[in-house]
Amino acid sequence: MKHYDIIFFDVDDTLFDFAKSEQAAFYNVFDQYNLVDNLALYKMRYKEISKVLWRDLENGKINLAELGSERFRRLFVEHELNFDASSFNQEYLKFLGEQSHLIQGAEKVIKGLSHKRLAIITNGFAHVQTARINNSPLKDAFEHIIISESTGFQKPQREIFDYAFDKLQITDKAGVLMVGDSLTSDMQGGINYGIDTCYFNPAHKENHTSVKPTYEIDHLEKLLELIK
Repeated sequence: MKHYDIIFFDVDDTLFDFAKSEQAAFYNVFDQYNLVDNLALYKMRYKEISKVLWRDLENGKINLAELGSERFRRLFVEHELNFDASSFNQEYLKFLGEQSHLIQGAEKVIKGLSHKRLAIITNGFAHVQTARINNSPLKDAFEHIIISESTGFQKPQREIFDYAFDKLQITDKAGVLMVGDSLTSDMQGGINYGIDTCYFNPAHKENHTSVKPTYEIDHLEKLLELIK
């Protein structure tokens, strides 16, 4: 087993339960606009739209600001809802920033690795991710919190890893591990940059891509066994 001194973590669906956070924020914003009657229908279609747009973001086809309002604009067009998508998105993000649900085992793992250098590399909105982390038990655990909106780059782009390495003054890639739940973002980004990767795959999703992580775990606490 290799020795790792520095561990980069993704946030959503790695340390934080994004599904719970999204569900609460989604209900709150639609309730504010008196739109809860068809909430299940809106949520299903929103998730489909959002998945496409986040993939477009990874591929550099859109930027984060465009993604935020575009997901609601498309939803409103489909359902003939007359609301301003940009304002609606800002309210949604406000509610999302209030949610800090952790993945089972996350707090134990971070405490167990407190003797290591820990940092966050996450795609997303800076004020939302910062608020969620600061409102959680993990708020003081990380040396740096690196967020795509603040850097101008997102995983899997090499530049966001350049930014992280510069921030932490890392000179040796051999002692660095990237932990995340996304093959196309976290794992591909780490592989492209030449660092080891650990794929968090609790649902045991089949990997039909060419991405081959260094390790794969289905429970976060197994990370402690990898990094002794």
